[in-house]
Amino acid sequence: MRSGGTFQAARDRVLPTLAGRDRRLAYELAAGVLRGQADLDRRLRLRHADPRLHDVLRLGAYQLAALARVPAYAAVATSVELAREAAGDAAARYVNQALRKLAGAGDQVSGVGTSHPAWQVRRWKAQFGETDTARLVAWNNRKPTLTLQPARWSWDMLAHRLQEAGFGVTEAPFGAGLRLTPTPETRHLTPRGLPGFREGAFIVQDPAHALVCRYAAIPPGALVYDACAAPGGKAVMLERGGARVVAGDARPERIRRLAETTRRAGVAIRVTVADLLSAPLAPGTASAVLVDAPCSATGTMARHPDARWRIRPRTIVHAARRQRALLAAAATLVGAGGLLVYSTCSLEPEENDDIVTEFLACHPEFGRAPVPAAVPAALLTPDGDLQSLPQRDGIDGAYAARFARTG
Repeated sequence: MRSGGTFQAARDRVLPTLAGRDRRLAYELAAGVLRGQADLDRRLRLRHADPRLHDVLRLGAYQLAALARVPAYAAVATSVELAREAAGDAAARYVNQALRKLAGAGDQVSGVGTSHPAWQVRRWKAQFGETDTARLVAWNNRKPTLTLQPARWSWDMLAHRLQEAGFGVTEAPFGAGLRLTPTPETRHLTPRGLPGFREGAFIVQDPAHALVCRYAAIPPGALVYDACAAPGGKAVMLERGGARVVAGDARPERIRRLAETTRRAGVAIRVTVADLLSAPLAPGTASAVLVDAPCSATGTMARHPDARWRIRPRTIVHAARRQRALLAAAATLVGAGGLLVYSTCSLEPEENDDIVTEFLACHPEFGRAPVPAAVPAALLTPDGDLQSLPQRDGIDGAYAARFARTG
């Protein structure tokens, strides 16, 4: 990650090479450090430390503060050895002193107000207010829950098999999936270790993203082009709803995961490497197009703890520029009477309402066309767009607008 990769990509590449117990600990350490990085840095006074030791110190401090099952002496000793490997004996002595001092103080990782960059917190306070911002930040600092959407298995069969395996199973918010509540015996299982994974019984998908597919309300039998489809969850849900799906993505490195998801779920989806800006379909030939646009992903920071440190204000500006281009390109593919659905997992108005307002002003042949009762009214904006908020709804943040071509 420190070389520029995302947490998700690093996790998927590195963790499978480790044994089960080590894999779980590595994930817990990495995710925990990312969530609490600002607080850890403040307590460790990292501004005065050798940059080569920053992550060594963070990992040691997180274990001392948050992992009761790791003895303090083991956390310190491991960190000292890492420091010696990275920067020599003097660095090892420095890390030993810093962590022993921290352990003696009994310090804890807390202070959610300092766990996000100040510019993000200021932006959210202006948008949501003090109280909701505090709730949003607290949500981002929690360990995310796991929600499954049935694929090859029915809802009842999946729930039954999970319960047989010792999991607590509850209905996800808004009825959008099955949410797992791990027991002490099952809390460390990954999706691959769940009953039915190999059989394609389910896909992993937060309720917010399943609700985007419900909100899209694509008629059965319609040809829909999912233009930014990887990793494939929305394409699977659309096909299960009766649509005929062509799933494309411009990022070749993500096509493999898209193909794996659709194959495992047993859906008849054609997958293609295609850049929406290059018009992968003939103009006016699609019954519906879904543009699940690349975005700042500020609605999914609980699942992607690195995102809070990766994005900058300019990230939102650059994302909005590409989103405008993608939506305009998608509009050319929609035939008369067809549908166009725009969605993001961002909380930022510049990537949501502002994009839609500008699009409609420039494309009078389209108009908003939400379907009554497709999703609960509590999730709709005054304009009829979908908007889920983590601090309000207990799910990822997501936004969607649905248009019909009338001209």
